[in-house]
Amino acid sequence: MFEKVKKVLEEIRPNLQADGGDIELVSVEDGIVKVRLKGACAGCPMSQMTLTFGVEKVLKERIPEVVKVVPVPFE
Repeated sequence: MFEKVKKVLEEIRPNLQADGGDIELVSVEDGIVKVRLKGACAGCPMSQMTLTFGVEKVLKERIPEVVKVVPVPFE
C-alpha cells in the first residue's frame, strides 16, 4: 500500500508546490498515512484543512484502505 499512496501523493504534490509547499510520505501502517508537510505548508494555518479535505479525501477516493492522514513533525 505504501507504493500506491506514494503514487497518488506524486499526483497531488504539484498543487502543493504551486503554493510554495510540499509533502513527504513518512509511513503507512494499518491504513494510517503519516506525512510531513514542508515549505509553506509546514507553517500554514490552513495545513490541517489541506490534509483533511485535500490529501486525505483524494487518498481515500483512490485507495479505500486509507483510514486517515496524519502529519508528523520534523525530527
